[in-house]
Amino acid sequence: MIVVEDIRKYFGGFCAVDGATLEIKKGSITGLIGPNGAGKTTLFNVIAGVLKPSSGRVTMEGTDITGLPPHELFHKGLLRTFQIAHEFASMSVRENLMMVPGKQAGEMLLNTWFRQAAVRREERAISEKADEVMEFLTISHLAEEKAGNLSGGQKKLLELGRTMMVDARMVFLDEVGAGVNRTLLNTIGDAIVRLNKERGYTFCVIEHDMDFIARLCDPVICMAEGKVLATGTIDEIKNNEQVIEAYLGTGLKNKVKAGTA
Repeated sequence: MIVVEDIRKYFGGFCAVDGATLEIKKGSITGLIGPNGAGKTTLFNVIAGVLKPSSGRVTMEGTDITGLPPHELFHKGLLRTFQIAHEFASMSVRENLMMVPGKQAGEMLLNTWFRQAAVRREERAISEKADEVMEFLTISHLAEEKAGNLSGGQKKLLELGRTMMVDARMVFLDEVGAGVNRTLLNTIGDAIVRLNKERGYTFCVIEHDMDFIARLCDPVICMAEGKVLATGTIDEIKNNEQVIEAYLGTGLKNKVKAGTA
């Protein structure tokens, strides 16, 4: 689905992503892990068009998408969520979902004057889609709640729901578990697995919760200092010497092995 080839991203003299190369297979839930500052979110931003790479190439199903802006990638079915949810706080959950589909007839002033019946039909269809999404995510009871009043986990579910409003094909999830209680995190995990199995979504997930990664993701990719260190199953990653050193540092790693830490 996605191939990243030798991506580099500089901010002045600082190299945040340093020659990263990886593949995300169609139909997978791929985990992306690494210590803070590893370059994970910057790489997400490059793939999703938020940032242009300094060098390198990104392709989606063989088509070069390097540097394409987010709105063009949106229409190709590539979406991303953020560590801090980006909801329309003063709008209801249903309204947040209904905002997502692009090129709605009601967005054109002339249509609101001369094609009112068509606008109403489209709005009904979008509202029904929003109801289906909320039922899928078990948040129907929040339909009329202002999004700004939701808990952190509920906002993450809403962000996931927005990707469902356009039947996304490739979704990048940035720290979906940040600030989310365990019960809601399990609900989010269940929704991701169902979207993957039942609707064919491909996911790439940044997450620090290793239990969550182990439950959902295969393969797992580990980054450190802007580079890809290792790719494999969660067990292979956990036992990889480079990964252990990246997380713990050489000194602490030796203490752990010696049983003194």
